[in-house]
Amino acid sequence: MTARILICDDEIEILSYLRKILVAKGVAVETFTSGSALLNHLENSSDEAADLILLDIRMPDMDGIRVLGRIRELGLEIPVLIMTAYASIDSAIEAIRLGAYDYVTKPFPKEKVLGLLENIIERKLLRQENQALKEELGKPASRKKIVFASARFREVYDLARQVAASDANILILGESGTGKELIAGLIHHNSPRRGRSFLSINCAALSDTLLESQLFGHVRGAFTGAVTPQKGLLEEADSGTMFLDEIGDMSPVLQAKLLRVIQERDFIPVGATKAKSVDVRFIAATNKDLLQEVKLGRFREDLFYRLNVIPIHLPPLRERTEDIEPLARHFINRFSLRMKKEVTGLTPDAIRRLTGYPWPGNIRELENVIERAVILARDASITAEQLPLLAGEPPGETVRLGRLVPLETVEKEHIQFVLKRTGYHKSRTASILGIARRTLDRKIEEYRLTDSVLDDGEDR
Repeated sequence: MTARILICDDEIEILSYLRKILVAKGVAVETFTSGSALLNHLENSSDEAADLILLDIRMPDMDGIRVLGRIRELGLEIPVLIMTAYASIDSAIEAIRLGAYDYVTKPFPKEKVLGLLENIIERKLLRQENQALKEELGKPASRKKIVFASARFREVYDLARQVAASDANILILGESGTGKELIAGLIHHNSPRRGRSFLSINCAALSDTLLESQLFGHVRGAFTGAVTPQKGLLEEADSGTMFLDEIGDMSPVLQAKLLRVIQERDFIPVGATKAKSVDVRFIAATNKDLLQEVKLGRFREDLFYRLNVIPIHLPPLRERTEDIEPLARHFINRFSLRMKKEVTGLTPDAIRRLTGYPWPGNIRELENVIERAVILARDASITAEQLPLLAGEPPGETVRLGRLVPLETVEKEHIQFVLKRTGYHKSRTASILGIARRTLDRKIEEYRLTDSVLDDGEDR
């Protein structure tokens, strides 16, 4: 749990108790023994905004209600959780009226504190990501540019724009890093729903419980830590578009619930008994062969056909080599501006190395490689030697000898090569390959790349 939390309470024991359990979870904590001390910090601090404020309601100099009111007057939108040993419905109503996230009574067990904070912070981060995506899609000039030169990708681009006008569900198929979310955004922005929300969620990145809560929302008391009702993304995406990335990793239970939403156009929040109507267009994406998953009983056939109304296949980067150089130059421009460096191009050797590489991680891997190259560049042009992982020893024996081998062999050898180069650091390997850590774990198991070193250390 990565977060920054401010705690204000006049009881030193409470401050110590909360600090101990939160710091143990990697949370940065600042404590204040009075409302005036907290307000003074908020008014004068140049620090980035905190993720959450835990605020006692009864303190000698200024009660929590007054402090909360002042926080809102300052225009700060930090979630505030009111704490008190004096349960009072009137105080609770007043605190929530002023914008408190919720109201809890002391004493509270460690599990309740951690569960509540995890939900608040996860919710905040997800809302921030989706709001940023919505704003980005709403401004044509600021949208991520779709860069291509190949006729192969032109077909994909034209199809995406063509089907955008319909309201049919769409399934985007392609390897990790091929730009599935970018195409989903293009479809939404060119659809009649473009003025409404475009929300996305990665089905492989969250546990089943959290994914269900994020999608469907929950009522108060639905589970430990659910101290206040929360809208789900489906409700927030009403009249808009919902992008479900890595749909092939969704559990059978959630698949059944999603099928109901598509068929009945309603859903039941976690812990609720009444259904809510919703009008959402679904765009799903996966790097799996869903028909094979259906045959193996891991994906519902009825859900597959509901989502696969219009399939769009994204080719891997190795099958659209004409796009490698323009994409590389696009990323050079982006990272040069961001890093304030005057890197403007590539040497002929660098271009040959880029276009001759198989790119198992596709565009995401290319982006990561160019970012590192811009950092390493000393002149206006990136050289072959400054391309990480591409300089020196090639990824594997089959690539070096140029034999015609199955893609799985190339992928296996490349993953093995990157693992070795990173000292078997899985998070760093996933970042270089441009894939999710969970996807890398699955590939390691699939190709039986287990090594005793992989299990050393929490981040490996």
